[in-house]
Amino acid sequence: MLNFLKSEGVDAGILKEIEKFRAEHPTEETLRCRIPEPRYLYYGKEVWEEAITALVCGENLLLVGPKATGKNVLAENLAAVFARPSWDVSFYINTDAATLLGTDTFTGGAVALRKGPIYRCAEDGGFGILDEINMAKNESLAVLHATLDFRRSIDMPGYDRIALHPAARFIATMNYGYAGTRELNEALASRFVVIDMPAITTEGLVKLLKREFPALSPAYADQFAGLFQDIQKKCDGGELSTKSLDLRGLLAAVRLMRAGLEGNRALELGLVNKSFDSFERQLVTDVIRTRLPECIRFEDVFA
Repeated sequence: MLNFLKSEGVDAGILKEIEKFRAEHPTEETLRCRIPEPRYLYYGKEVWEEAITALVCGENLLLVGPKATGKNVLAENLAAVFARPSWDVSFYINTDAATLLGTDTFTGGAVALRKGPIYRCAEDGGFGILDEINMAKNESLAVLHATLDFRRSIDMPGYDRIALHPAARFIATMNYGYAGTRELNEALASRFVVIDMPAITTEGLVKLLKREFPALSPAYADQFAGLFQDIQKKCDGGELSTKSLDLRGLLAAVRLMRAGLEGNRALELGLVNKSFDSFERQLVTDVIRTRLPECIRFEDVFA
């Protein structure tokens, strides 16, 4: 990961801070299985520098941005860069304090605490990835207040007070406009530094495609990246909803092409059919037609 950051042009002084952090907070052997091994890498020098600097300074991160900006990819990458075990928490209607901190259970005939992900992060110095934090209930948010501010502690009713490990950090993500989301309250927002995630650039998307599909021809890598940017522009202009703006869907479509499926049928499965409105599906098809031929053959796409 450090070599990747060097290739992205991240400042050498910031890279030294990562090495210093890792030397001061080595991960126990029993927890090394929890250090992520990212499949995808985040491309964006400025965002990398901002995120790393914030974490080195002991801050928690809130990654805010629309769909397909790489929020979860960056969160996973950061845990890997700092070589810290990570725990993922997906907030939904049934996520409560017991889910986050832990609950009583019986072990060997005695009552014991089954530790939750926030407790484990605090105890072991992990990176807690709080996915879609603006879907959390008030009860869940209250748990985080003392954990995320200067107190850096957790009071467990019936148990001791837990001080956060000095390496513990929390990285939250949120996306406005999804069903079930709401405005983040000021008390919680003030406990994070906020990065407004930019849309992926054409250059970054080409790098992502070439890394995932080394045999992909440069011409088609450029065309697929351009296609995604065309759909992005249509969404920004209000002509399309964001349903077809699906980076995972684009990667899935190229994967299907590599397996032998004709290219337009693969794009239909990965992008076009993500919308359930027939008029919108036709618009996405028209965008594809302006960039790509009516028959996309395997031997043309993959060198």
